[in-house]
Parts: sequence; C-alpha cells; structure tokens
Amino acid sequence: MMQINSPDASTRWKPSVTVAAIIEKDGKFLLIEEHTPEGLRLNNPAGHLDPGESPLQACAREALEESAYDFKPTHLIGMYLSRFQRTLPSDAGIEDVTYLRFAFSGELGAFHPQQPLDKGIVRTLWLSPDEIRASASTHRSPLLLQCMKDYLQGQRFGLELIYTDPSVYL
Repeated sequence: MMQINSPDASTRWKPSVTVAAIIEKDGKFLLIEEHTPEGLRLNNPAGHLDPGESPLQACAREALEESAYDFKPTHLIGMYLSRFQRTLPSDAGIEDVTYLRFAFSGELGAFHPQQPLDKGIVRTLWLSPDEIRASASTHRSPLLLQCMKDYLQGQRFGLELIYTDPSVYL
C-alpha cells in the first residue's frame, strides 16, 4: 500500500467529507451532469459537508442545490473511501484528494422548477442501471457505480449509525 507523506510532520491528513443522494424512481436513478476540469461528467447529486450541518442535512441540501428536488434521507447505503488525483495546469503539481462519502437513499420530494442549479450543473437526468453502467467513462466518481450496486442489492442501514453532536451546530 502506498503512503502519502504530509508536507511536514505537523500537518494531519484530512479526507474531504462528502454526501451523495442515491435516488431511484421507477427503475431509474437521478443523476446530474456537470462541468469539471476533466469535461462533462455524471454523478449522483452530491457535495461537501459544510460547517454547522449534519451529513443528513448536507445530503438534503446538496440534492436540492444540484437537482432542484427535495430529498429526505431515510437510510445510509454505505460509507465509501476513494482517492482522486489530477495534474494541475502549468506544472503546478498534482492535486491529490481522498473523499469519504456518506451515501443515502430516501424519499424524493417536490420538484422546484424555479430552483437554480449549482454552478457547473448542466442538467439532471434519469438513467437506468444499464445506462449508468454503459456511461462509466463519464462518471465523476468511481463511487457512483458502487453506490448503485449496493442500493440495488438492498443494502440499507439505519440513520442511527450516524450521530451528530450538538456542538456541530454552535
């Protein structure tokens, strides 16, 4: 296993915490298409955990911001770890990021057609599992397929697995 060394001994490695909404309706999954430095990519409605919010709140917020749908997480599908590396422009080095993703299934709520989508989001689309598998070369995250696979296999965990201490909200 390769180890990444910190710039100095006082710097602690910290993965980026993200959340993802695994939303299925009538056999199709809600995905977003977005501009990235690597071009147009597909992903679940997903994003970073912000200060002062729980993973459940972050997932509902990200789903709304990226898809214009209300979403209420009801189950944890899983927690996933992945690493992403990209060469930065102008020989600025390599960006090396590890993501810790909390993926949730839940209840799809109202669609808000007037809701502006996050910057970079081109559109939302509903794709079947076969269409998602066939589009793997355009996925933003390798976790998209794994989360869908776990969801389709019936993997569900109670939300009581995730505790947010009240100090987070201060």
